Amino acid sequence: MKLPEAYSRRIGASLGDAEAYLSCLAEPPVKGIRVNTLKISASDFTKISPFPLEGKVPWAENGFFISEEKPGKSPYFDAGLFYVQEPSAMCAAPLLDVRPGENVLDLCAAPGGKGTQLGEAMRGEGLLVLNEKVPDRAQVLSSNIERMGICNAVVTCCDPQTLSERFAGRFDKILVDAPCSGEGMFRKEPAALENWSERNVLMCADRQQKILHSAAKMLRAGGRMVYSTCTFSEEEDERCIENFLADHKEFVLLQEEKLWPHRVRGEGHYAALLEKTDEVEGGSRICSPPRKNNKNFADKRAVALYKDFASEFFVSAPQGEFLSFGRSLWLVPDALFRLDGLKVLRSGIQLGEAKEGRFEPSHALVMAAARDHLGKVCSFSKEEIGAYLRGGTLACAENVSGWCAVAVDGFPVGLGKAVGGVLKNHLPKALRHF
Repeated sequence: MKLPEAYSRRIGASLGDAEAYLSCLAEPPVKGIRVNTLKISASDFTKISPFPLEGKVPWAENGFFISEEKPGKSPYFDAGLFYVQEPSAMCAAPLLDVRPGENVLDLCAAPGGKGTQLGEAMRGEGLLVLNEKVPDRAQVLSSNIERMGICNAVVTCCDPQTLSERFAGRFDKILVDAPCSGEGMFRKEPAALENWSERNVLMCADRQQKILHSAAKMLRAGGRMVYSTCTFSEEEDERCIENFLADHKEFVLLQEEKLWPHRVRGEGHYAALLEKTDEVEGGSRICSPPRKNNKNFADKRAVALYKDFASEFFVSAPQGEFLSFGRSLWLVPDALFRLDGLKVLRSGIQLGEAKEGRFEPSHALVMAAARDHLGKVCSFSKEEIGAYLRGGTLACAENVSGWCAVAVDGFPVGLGKAVGGVLKNHLPKALRHF
């Protein structure tokens, strides 16, 4: 790997074992997956894993090393049983130690690896706000939240400063996985190496300070924040935190981790755990955020049609508060606060739409449902599921009719509608394997 001369010089000056680091860049990147414990336990997944698991990731309870080139080809991926994630990147979310019932913000959340870790730890209780400023990346984030079945999540597409003006002091925990120069991506993504420059490092460091400043406003007194990057430059890591603490006397540094690819099995990562000991003088001390925007009331007709549908489709239907957004009926988190005026891609579970006296369920509904809560499930072989994921119809029993969860080994991958022994495919076209 040919490195920029300036980068090699910087590493040589700052790292005592620089030669070992530079040598390891010739090795292949390390791969990993994280089991989604909202759908299956890690121990149960080890029994059905479609590819070899090569040991546990030490810093992530449900993380495993793999060598499989294309883990996303498995239907278990579509079922949301695991998330493909670089092992080092799994270190940041556990530092935050989120608990069920808390208000949590992932401020720079796409594509969703760390955010889904937070969602799993929250077990569907409390409020998880995941924000991504870039629209295309926000769509990817929303899709991953849906696939993993996280029901208490809100996905927004906003500038961090915009959120800070609305949500001062409202979060118990905040994760800032900041955009960075990507020095920990050199083995994995050649573009990161091509785009590296000292100028870009300094630009990233400046942007990171602004993002941290916005995050600081939104954290309550006594709350905790994790700042992380996938880079090694001191300007973006240790010095970034030093500069932040110099400007924010209300914060203290509790813990700092730096993973290097020649010292651990991974591509490398930086994470710092901070605590907000008190509010800035004259700052906000909001404890109870305003509740939902009442103008988004639930359409009574849609709710009635949904309940009729749910009585047949579920053994135990998901519970919560109904709200209507446009033509869609949603089940929103109990802790949800007002989002009017913000660009919101997802707020809880999209249940579906009422259409001409019937209810048409959404893909998100079946992905959020616990497997043992579903009443109408059609399970198929992996080969048949492969055909379904490519958009094909499937044969089913003649006595099956109406909406069904289409499942592999009992784990839903989507919806189908049975008519006369044929299960019509209702997998969203954007999710099909072409």
